[in-house]
Amino acid sequence: MTWATVAKKDFRDAVQSRALWALVGVFVVLSVLSTYAYVEAPALLGAATEATFGGLIFFTIGLVGLFVPLSAIVVCYKSLAGERELGSIKLLLSLPTTRGQVFVGKVVGRAAVLAFGLGVGLIIGLGVGAALIGNLEAGALVVFVLTTLAFVAVYATIVVGLSATTGSTSRATTLALGFFVVFELLWDVIPMGILYVLEGFTIPSTMPDWLYPLLQLSPSAAYFSSVVALLPNLADAANAESAQSGAGAQTAADAADPFYTNPEIGIAILLLWLLVALAIGYYRFDASDL
Repeated sequence: MTWATVAKKDFRDAVQSRALWALVGVFVVLSVLSTYAYVEAPALLGAATEATFGGLIFFTIGLVGLFVPLSAIVVCYKSLAGERELGSIKLLLSLPTTRGQVFVGKVVGRAAVLAFGLGVGLIIGLGVGAALIGNLEAGALVVFVLTTLAFVAVYATIVVGLSATTGSTSRATTLALGFFVVFELLWDVIPMGILYVLEGFTIPSTMPDWLYPLLQLSPSAAYFSSVVALLPNLADAANAESAQSGAGAQTAADAADPFYTNPEIGIAILLLWLLVALAIGYYRFDASDL
């Protein structure tokens, strides 16, 4: 049995889950509602600017950045911890399958499940938006969807990697939720707190260069910066800027010289998360006593 066989079986099992289809339904509804709100709200409020497809893409990022982490936790936290807790992992490994193949298969299978659910919601939501706006920028849509699916793969790998470190589903849930709280809910505050202490308990008027990549360590922030880097023209038109701090200050990435102050650093950080999650998850799973 190869990793591809494990991934196919994991995907088939997951798509039969009512929880997955509930998540798909919720995302489709939220996607359509947020799209409608973005397109119609300016006219209802009498705003001078009109909705654009590029603006819709960056508006959608906020929804995706919250939905993907939560969905990854729901879909992936039991991927290996659940198998170990039930003892079914021993049956799977009794076949001609290595631990590495099982780990990679679980990552690919769960990432495919998340990509499927999110892809359906994005296509429907952005399709409705394109119809309301009367414009579809196909190239930007393809880049955005591919970048989003890469973000999905990274988060699936992170949560499966956390699941691989333990044989308890309750502990896997705690680890996944802890990661979400630290890196998605609190991360804007943590770098600013570090800066506040280093600057003698004051916030400087100019942000240092090192703050920008530190703010990108949140996977969702790195995802946003990646879209900005890959769609710079749409980002400028939509006034989308990456790495806004929790205190309302932000780094001047365009005026800074170091390469790590550019939005492209988000792509590197997403890749780093992918590699680190794979390495740690595989190491802990391979060394664990099943």
